[in-house]
Amino acid sequence: MMASINELYKIYLQYPYISTDTRNIKKDSLFFALKGEKFNANEFAADALKSGAKYAIIDEEKYKVSDSYLLVDDVLETLQHLATHHRQQLQIPVIAIVGSNGKTTTKELLTAVLKQKFNVLATPGNFNNHIGLPLTILQITPAHELAIIEMGANHVNENAFLCDIALPSMGIVTNNGKDHLEGFGSMEGVIASNMELFTFLAKNNGIAFINKHDESLMQMAENVSNKKTYAANFEGRTMQADYACFANAIRPTIEFTLPNGTLPIHSNLSGDYNFDNIMVAVAFGLYLNLSETEIKNGIESYQPANNRSQIVKTNTNTIYMDAYNANPSSMELSIKNFAAMPFNDKVLFLGDMFELGKYAEDEHQAIVNLCQTLHLEEVYLCGHDFAKTQTHYKTFATTNDCLIYIQANPIKHKNIFMKGSRGMKLESLVPALD
Repeated sequence: MMASINELYKIYLQYPYISTDTRNIKKDSLFFALKGEKFNANEFAADALKSGAKYAIIDEEKYKVSDSYLLVDDVLETLQHLATHHRQQLQIPVIAIVGSNGKTTTKELLTAVLKQKFNVLATPGNFNNHIGLPLTILQITPAHELAIIEMGANHVNENAFLCDIALPSMGIVTNNGKDHLEGFGSMEGVIASNMELFTFLAKNNGIAFINKHDESLMQMAENVSNKKTYAANFEGRTMQADYACFANAIRPTIEFTLPNGTLPIHSNLSGDYNFDNIMVAVAFGLYLNLSETEIKNGIESYQPANNRSQIVKTNTNTIYMDAYNANPSSMELSIKNFAAMPFNDKVLFLGDMFELGKYAEDEHQAIVNLCQTLHLEEVYLCGHDFAKTQTHYKTFATTNDCLIYIQANPIKHKNIFMKGSRGMKLESLVPALD
């Protein structure tokens, strides 16, 4: 007999910890036996129970040998439906973050600010897809007052699907950029995907927060009746908005004050694109009635980490590490920002940008051309796509080839910028730059 969602939810309320990995079983947890291309966790359900799980949720009847196994039609769909059912019982605001670039930085800034006043649950790590998102929702407890949910999509209709699980009451699209072009097919596909959040908010009387400087986002949100605008202003770029701040400096770090504020806020981030991310946190903070001091403490407490906008000082170099991931849009913005930094002795290590499909050749060449236009003289290009470009810069088929080169040719007393897709693992170069 199949277990219903209502039956599972009653069990979940008694044992509210979810596990999907037999190597990390918490006592009295619920083990969901998910399937992948190369594994079938139904086969390991018995191991999960032996390791302390209270129940194992499975979808193959032959593994049900006791009442500790709960049989369902499809384990993944059951996990997603259970998360939605849980979300429907919650009366707290849920903020969704989608977009091409800056989602995780925005999520972390938003969390840093809002936790000054609220008990916040935010997406841990990169738990932002069709598996990670329901696991995140199921971590929300009665003690939480607000949830911040990052959504990661790589094809059209995925954000709509994730919205139907998380049921956000508020949301933000960070921007439209050239991410996952292989999956989205084109920039039109990217925009259509990001639009899915605004469509959900419009249908469900949610509130959209929109960057007033971004004309494409303003157009996308035309049908959202409840919306708030924000503007990250600085010399040469100003806009009136519901929440607007003016930066006295955007590099090497961003310094600004709140509207009608008196306290200077010194962030640990650099660049106009990061000021946009900061303004998301400011806008939500002001909307939710945080004090000037609470917002200041939240922004200033955020220290970039995990290879995102992170500054790493070695014995001989300063490394501006942004190597967690990359696409043509984020690569262009960050290179321009680094080129404008108020110091000399600049060196760049750039890694291939993945998932570009038919656009790969042109987009990698465009980045090389940008570096040349900005008169960046010392650039190291890692990866098969960059190796195919027309350039006078040094190219390496792999990151390891580059590592061998710089071990033999040490780089010292430089300001170094690193950016590439996750699979390039440019951070592996850091020990050789110490």
